Amino acid sequence: MTEEWYPVINMQRCTQCGFCINFCPRNVYDKSRNPVPMVTYPEGCVDHCHGCGKRCPNGAITYNNDDTGWVPPRDEVHDLE
Repeated sequence: MTEEWYPVINMQRCTQCGFCINFCPRNVYDKSRNPVPMVTYPEGCVDHCHGCGKRCPNGAITYNNDDTGWVPPRDEVHDLE
């Protein structure tokens, strides 16, 4: 885990579906604000994990200091397993 890697929410794309909040097992998001995603524990995010970003149906999640070349998926139905 690192303080330099964490999700960044584009609120213009976010539809507040709550998929990211419900997915994250590390409590990076404030669950009391569900479905509005608010990153309140960025240091809990696992370095290079794209789990919540892969589940976002609108591609609203990117990551601070992401150097992987990963591009957020958009306009698709994603496997939530």
